[in-house]
Amino acid sequence: MLKVSCNVLSDQSQAITQCGFLGRGPILTRGHRRNAVVLRSGSGSSYKGPILAVVSDRVIGSGTGSGSGSLADRLRLGSLTDDGLSYKERFIVRCYEVGINKTATVETIANLLQEVGCNHAQSVGFSTDGFATTPTMRKLHLIWVTARMHIEIYKYPAWSDVIEIETWCQGEGRIGTRRDWILKDHATGQVIGRATSKWVMMNQDTRRLQKVSDDVRDEYLVYCPREPRLAIPEENSSSLRRIPKLEDPADHSKLGLVPRRADLDMNQHVNNVTYIGWVLESLPQEIIDSHELQTITLDYRRECQHDDIVDSLTSVEPVEDAELVSKIQGTNGSTAATENNEDLRQFLHLLRVSGDGLEINRGRTEWRKKHAR
Repeated sequence: MLKVSCNVLSDQSQAITQCGFLGRGPILTRGHRRNAVVLRSGSGSSYKGPILAVVSDRVIGSGTGSGSGSLADRLRLGSLTDDGLSYKERFIVRCYEVGINKTATVETIANLLQEVGCNHAQSVGFSTDGFATTPTMRKLHLIWVTARMHIEIYKYPAWSDVIEIETWCQGEGRIGTRRDWILKDHATGQVIGRATSKWVMMNQDTRRLQKVSDDVRDEYLVYCPREPRLAIPEENSSSLRRIPKLEDPADHSKLGLVPRRADLDMNQHVNNVTYIGWVLESLPQEIIDSHELQTITLDYRRECQHDDIVDSLTSVEPVEDAELVSKIQGTNGSTAATENNEDLRQFLHLLRVSGDGLEINRGRTEWRKKHAR
């Protein structure tokens, strides 16, 4: 999962944060879903109440450990697609994942993106230490780190909704790779969100960036689509747009944010979802009350550890820049995203180390007017 620490890194690694997006738990060989038993409250075949549990019967290979991985795989509603080049998983939105809008929060969405990425890595046999490394990478002490995360949400799922998330990886030139996601309403098949992230490779010991070698590429590209497949088409897309540094004085700020123990991931660094929450902490309350988040883009520039103190800064994006972003913001099939550009609000964000001002990440968010419920 994504993670970050505010240690001063080398010049080459200022623009990244450690990423263990993929991989945890026992390694399992590829499985195939056969049948699913759906358990519902009530009785009778015509019952239309909520699904309480789904248990799938799958043929899976032997894994490591005591067999708990096999049980987890049976209970998990996910598997590789038939061609083995992407992974799909279904999730039920729980009551504790719903926020003030009575829908899943953006933190919930980000957590599910992490989860499906981890499960994808596990399903193809990548390392389960939180870094999704290949054998060659582990031998050379190399890890993946993420440079950018971009999420677009067209419709937020509500409590008890079932969503399906598909994810895949692919090469990104000679210096990195990328992971994409498509989110769908399982009941209707409607695309309700898309996301993309870009990673680079770093030496875990020297903290310096490194080109992806042919040996490493050969190990992971076998699990990637043969032709480029982008969840968010890059032509006229804001997912690639540069985020300028937010300078003082910012319009709004929240100072002295401190990581909690619960914010640390399995690699002892602050989880990426915590950064999303910190970014939103400095947003004015009137925007939270009247709008909902449509797009968030984060550039990770520095790691953050448990003993760092963080300042969150937010400013309205200048009108001329906001108009440009609105023009290039792709809808990707969503009508809700562009129903009324006059109601869209955009902000620039900065997370920095309190005191010395070192950048942790930069961000941009776009907000649409809430619909009457």
